[in-house]
Amino acid sequence: MLAALTGVSEGPAFAQGHMGTPQEQKACTRDAQRFCRKDLGNDMAVQGCLQANRAKLSKSCSNVFKSHGM
Repeated sequence: MLAALTGVSEGPAFAQGHMGTPQEQKACTRDAQRFCRKDLGNDMAVQGCLQANRAKLSKSCSNVFKSHGM
C-alpha cells in the first residue's frame, strides 16, 4: 500500500523499493489511507496530499516530514 509513497531526494522518503525506511512508511500509512485514498498508487500525489494535510497528520507522520526538512 504505502509502497506507493515516495519522495524526491530532498523530500520525505517512504517505502523500501522506492526510498526511505519501513519505519517512515509505517508512520504515515494511516494518514495516507485517511487523507489520500484517492491518490494511492501515485507516489508524488500521495506525498503532495500528505503535505497539504500537514496540520492534520499524526505526530509520527509529521515527524517524518520534519526529519526531511519539510
